[in-house]
Amino acid sequence: MRHARVAYNGLIQNAMDTEAGIQLEDGRIVEESEVTWLPPVEPKTVFTLGLNFADHAAELSFKEAPKEPLVFLKGPNTFIGHRGETVRPSDVTFMHYECELAVVIGKTAKNVKKEEAYDYVRGYTVANDYALRDYLENYYRPNLRVKNRDTCTPIGPWLVDKEDIEDPMNLQLTTYVNGEITQQGSTADMIFSVPHLIEYLSGFMTLNSGDIILTGTPKGSVDTKVGDEVITEVEGIGRLVNTIVGEEAFQTN
Repeated sequence: MRHARVAYNGLIQNAMDTEAGIQLEDGRIVEESEVTWLPPVEPKTVFTLGLNFADHAAELSFKEAPKEPLVFLKGPNTFIGHRGETVRPSDVTFMHYECELAVVIGKTAKNVKKEEAYDYVRGYTVANDYALRDYLENYYRPNLRVKNRDTCTPIGPWLVDKEDIEDPMNLQLTTYVNGEITQQGSTADMIFSVPHLIEYLSGFMTLNSGDIILTGTPKGSVDTKVGDEVITEVEGIGRLVNTIVGEEAFQTN
């Protein structure tokens, strides 16, 4: 089943995907354009993987892929929903998307073995983890301004139950900018698989229900400009639509 969180007529509601349309928890059926899309889960601790695809590491001129997961944390301020707007700072010269499979933890996990890792997964969604390359000082320790800007992590539209995804390690990842394909890859090419990441993280800290793991992106990083429509798609999970806007769109008096 595909789940969502939306705002409709001033109320936040859980929703699900049906043949008739989007069904709100009060039973009403609405169209996609009638709601404001929110992140499908309220993010708690969010782990982000850097350089988890060998081709992306090579694209960034790394001769060797990481020997262990390169993980950093992301704040809840960064997340917006499907059809949201992401701000491009006026001083940035290179701001690129990152199409990623997002793994949502479903229950408390500690010292989990790879063979049991999927037992702790609730489901999957799509994330677009924009990077502001101008602010990057060190790929191994990306600073806050690179990955924690407001509005810079669209996520959604759906949370798909894990039972509906036969093999999360064999899903196509695709990004479109203004209708043109600019990035393609597969979760099969991850350096560290979903089970590996859950074993690794739960080995030194407790994972909780609602935690999210953003699993990294393949090669194909392209600069995005104000006005661009960026669609990130994960096979079987959904298409996440986002628009780049300038800072003036969010200025307040």
